[in-house]
Amino acid sequence: MIATDIEALEEQRLALQAQLDGGKTAEDRNRMGQFATPTALAREILAHGIRLLPEDQPIRFFDPGIGTGSFYSALRAVAPEERIESAQGFEIDPHYGAPAQALWQDTPLVIHAEDFTRATLEGQGANLLICNPPYVRHHHLSGPQKAALQQRTEDACGVKINGLSGLYCYFMGLSHPFMAEDGIAAWLIPSEFMGVNYGRMLKRYLLEKVTLLQIHRYDPQNVQFDDALVSSAVVWIKNTPPPADHAVTFSYGGTLAKPALSREVAATELAHEPKWTRYPQADNASQRAGISLGDLFDIKRGLATGNNSFFIMDRAQIEERGLPMECFTPVLPGSRYIPEDEIEADADGLPLIDKQLFLLDTRLPEDEIAKVYPALAAYLTTGKKGEKAVADRYLCRSRKPWYAQENRPAAPIICTYMGRSRAGGKPFRFILNRSDATACNTYLMLYPKPFLAHAADKNPTIMRAAWEFLNEIDPDELLGHGRVYGGGLHKLEPKELRGFPAEDLIARLPTIKPLRKRLGLLDKAVA
Repeated sequence: MIATDIEALEEQRLALQAQLDGGKTAEDRNRMGQFATPTALAREILAHGIRLLPEDQPIRFFDPGIGTGSFYSALRAVAPEERIESAQGFEIDPHYGAPAQALWQDTPLVIHAEDFTRATLEGQGANLLICNPPYVRHHHLSGPQKAALQQRTEDACGVKINGLSGLYCYFMGLSHPFMAEDGIAAWLIPSEFMGVNYGRMLKRYLLEKVTLLQIHRYDPQNVQFDDALVSSAVVWIKNTPPPADHAVTFSYGGTLAKPALSREVAATELAHEPKWTRYPQADNASQRAGISLGDLFDIKRGLATGNNSFFIMDRAQIEERGLPMECFTPVLPGSRYIPEDEIEADADGLPLIDKQLFLLDTRLPEDEIAKVYPALAAYLTTGKKGEKAVADRYLCRSRKPWYAQENRPAAPIICTYMGRSRAGGKPFRFILNRSDATACNTYLMLYPKPFLAHAADKNPTIMRAAWEFLNEIDPDELLGHGRVYGGGLHKLEPKELRGFPAEDLIARLPTIKPLRKRLGLLDKAVA
């Protein structure tokens, strides 16, 4: 078929895709994980896949989540027609499947309008499997659905997928029998599996059951799907057992043909590395340190008030309402209102920043408040009125009294919880807090363990040294321990920061080095 015909049919497909997407609500498409692959991206992936096949080998194409056929259309655009021996796909949703069948009826493509997760192989396996599987979160799958998927996937590939996994993980395992020996597969999936616990079993499949050739992560600031806020990766595998001394290519940014970064990583190293998101940026695998930050600090999310606009005020608002200042405690504003990474304090412990805020924080019972602070009692009454009363919100109604706050005293070091990678900047800020102000849940709070707090009381330079160490961490190392979302948004959970190696911090703190024995970690075995 000549190029003009191929382009004309692709234009028809794009128009059909837009029409069909418009016939569904965003919620319905999100529930079923229906996010179409853009034309340029589909062609980039197909061109790379063909380069991995033996030259002139006939192509048996397969897409278990074909939608309107973006990958098949890309195949026709980058491969000679005579080289395509067969092409098959599955589409569970008739809203897309029936129009796609009509669109491709004059081509060799066969679309099965059925649920791929229940399908069995008929005929030869595919030597080129390319798929953007449904991005369906686990909470959209019922318990019986998960159990059935887990059993079928284990039967298909020998690995039992974690129950918190999205549907795309099951698709990858279930596709294993559909691949020909030495066949190539590419999976366009969220990169989150590389750094979360539920991804461990999928990574086991990639390392033990097939040969993992390459994982290419797209720059999260360049979201591949306009309607899905995820960071995308293309996982390339070959259906053959992994050879000895195998190395995997990790690439990042740019395109598959010309990535911005690329690095070979030994499969033996990957088997012991929980955070594949470290690659290729990180120079070396994270060391299994005898001591991690979690051994030195209790790391907690800042407090969740239940309603910041009700519980947090500035001094003018407190005075205007006639509320008692003794029932408030200072609280830090959002990081954009903290220009420096060190917060100084006045003689009363208040942060020396322009935007000073205070948190309503009292556990006095309401009857006592009514006697002692009638203005505060009247204000609390307003929080119990209306259909969306503050007191009826989940966090508030689970507390006694409902206006009591979590126990989150001021922490000497705080860290921004979410951030974006920007040229020359850091996604996370570590702030030395010398004030008595607590922080809300947009921050992580680092409380020194008792032995470290005791040492810091005797020598205040210890906490400053810890803060300086945290700020010297290579951003790529820190990003490797966190999570990334589309648009370059990074998130760092308390447990992820707790696991960061801290041997270098101990080394620069000779005054507390002898206290390592009290941790019982001097001879900790490698995990």
